[in-house]
Amino acid sequence: MIRKRDLHECTALYELMAEPSVLAYVRNKASSADEYWFITKQLMEEEEKGLSISRTIVSDFGQPIGTINLFDIENGAGFLGTWIGKPFQGLGYNKKAKEQFLQEMFFETDIHTIFLRIRKNNAKSIRATEKLPYAMKANDTHPNIYEAINKENDTFDLYYIPKDLFHLVMLQENTEEEQAM
Repeated sequence: MIRKRDLHECTALYELMAEPSVLAYVRNKASSADEYWFITKQLMEEEEKGLSISRTIVSDFGQPIGTINLFDIENGAGFLGTWIGKPFQGLGYNKKAKEQFLQEMFFETDIHTIFLRIRKNNAKSIRATEKLPYAMKANDTHPNIYEAINKENDTFDLYYIPKDLFHLVMLQENTEEEQAM
């Protein structure tokens, strides 16, 4: 579902990202495949320094279809950014990729909190996030971060995923699956 970034995937990912309905919500925009290659190389270098973590989301057939990233890592927390190419949206890849990524972040790294900054006009992402039983709206609970992401204007809602809640939900889901067998 996710794998470490590979520069050989940049052309295919750029073509998916360049779709205007996708590009509008991508943090690291590029205007060409070469520029996207350069941006990806920078992300990989940032990961080596512990500043970000980036993975490629792949289809059931191993085809690159988007990316999932943790940006601005500081004190065990960071901001999640995800995009999936339009032909692959609505097929369940987002939820699967997030769960696999969160498993890696919370249980293989020192990350304990993941924030999501979602544009208030991005109804699709808000709906998807609010379906996640471990994601909580944080506009009121984390006012300093909420104000920081909206310092220019009131554009974003803030959500967060704490490690302990994610772990609890995953344990409950595994218990329910085992009981159903």
